[in-house]
Amino acid sequence: MVKIVFSLLLIVNCLLGASKSFYQDKYTDSKKEYLQAIMSSNKDKEVESLKKLILYGKKLNMDTFKYEKELNKIDTKIKPAKKVTTESYFKPKPQPKPTKPKITTRPLTSTIQSVTQDENSITLKFNRRINKSFIDYDKFKDKSFFYDQFDIKGYFKDAAPTKLAMKGVNNILIYQYKNDTLRIRFKNRTNLKIIYIITKNAIIIKVLNLANSVKTQKKAKDVKMLPENVFYPSKKTIVIDPGHGGKDAGAVGKGRLYEKNIVLNIGKYLKKELEKNGFKVYLTRSRDKYIKLPNRTKYANRKDADLFISIHANAVPKSKAHRIEGIETFFLSPARSERAKRVAALENKGDMNNMGWSSKNSLLTILNQSKITASNKAAIDIQKNMLYILRETYGKRTIKDAGVREGPFWVLVGAQMPSVLIEVGYITHPRESRRLKTTKYQKLVAKGIANGVTSYFLKN
Repeated sequence: MVKIVFSLLLIVNCLLGASKSFYQDKYTDSKKEYLQAIMSSNKDKEVESLKKLILYGKKLNMDTFKYEKELNKIDTKIKPAKKVTTESYFKPKPQPKPTKPKITTRPLTSTIQSVTQDENSITLKFNRRINKSFIDYDKFKDKSFFYDQFDIKGYFKDAAPTKLAMKGVNNILIYQYKNDTLRIRFKNRTNLKIIYIITKNAIIIKVLNLANSVKTQKKAKDVKMLPENVFYPSKKTIVIDPGHGGKDAGAVGKGRLYEKNIVLNIGKYLKKELEKNGFKVYLTRSRDKYIKLPNRTKYANRKDADLFISIHANAVPKSKAHRIEGIETFFLSPARSERAKRVAALENKGDMNNMGWSSKNSLLTILNQSKITASNKAAIDIQKNMLYILRETYGKRTIKDAGVREGPFWVLVGAQMPSVLIEVGYITHPRESRRLKTTKYQKLVAKGIANGVTSYFLKN
């Protein structure tokens, strides 16, 4: 019996000793936290540490008066009568319930009265006069679908319940994108040919290539009735000018990679892409032949072209070859940057060398005043679409945007229509030169340019 009592007492002492050791460790840790809180001037942490010191100090039968006094000085919200207990300290504090922010919206006045559709068109009627600034069109694609997106200025109160569908189009989405913008997006596995017509108080969006013979016949009849300012691809002529040729090899890259061959391939691919979209397309050269710069634009003028596109590949000296890269699009104008002048000097060799710099700038100003704006718009759309197509395959980090620039390119001087010069990459850059000689890259560049041309005509 004595042995049993002794054993019980021994067990109790061990438990008390373990408990005391536990609280002693907690007390020591709390003291360290308290000192750290004082050093960092963290009042919240200081209050928390003092509470722990008081709690564990009492468990150890220590005098905690100085900590209680300090706590009352810091935390004025603590009531003197309230005791700090193990249960109250470790009990989780109730979390406040999340409240939904109040959204206050004022009623909007509809500017779009109605949205209706027939077999191959959608008509939006407005309660006011409109112009071309009321519509913003964009075209893009992912791995599976093509998208034609229209952002239309205005509020349509029935956007949510309205449903749009056309036989031959996978999906048409309509929704109020912003308070002042209605969005209509076509999604389709094949590339749709879409035009839009703007009248005094309406916008008509028309799909031209729905796969139905009856609709094709109706479309042919409708063409005669289209207003003059409507974009219809078969009425637009594009002249593509693959730069250099023959005795003029252009820039030369590693492994005898000649600019004249790369740009000729891209020009041929671009011709096919534009013809698929319904344009009339001509090449200034379809083989390795030298053509003087003035004769290139004379050819475009004879064809009464609506757009002249000159295709080139860029180059820099060996000392800069690893650093300089990117695609860029130029339109004709006196150059404002040293880079534009440098690139123009490379492309202008062999023609107009006897003319002084000031004389050339004067000529550029006279010849180009009427088409600077149009050429600039075309350059922006082409650059944007080339970047989109290439970055989709190669990634954003390895496709550098060298921008849209003005430049004194004599090949563009005689053109009587909007004209651009595209530098599709640097033949001297290690990575870009490897890509430039591949069919894959050349076809993607051509696709991007074609999308940009289509976008330009749709907007203008």
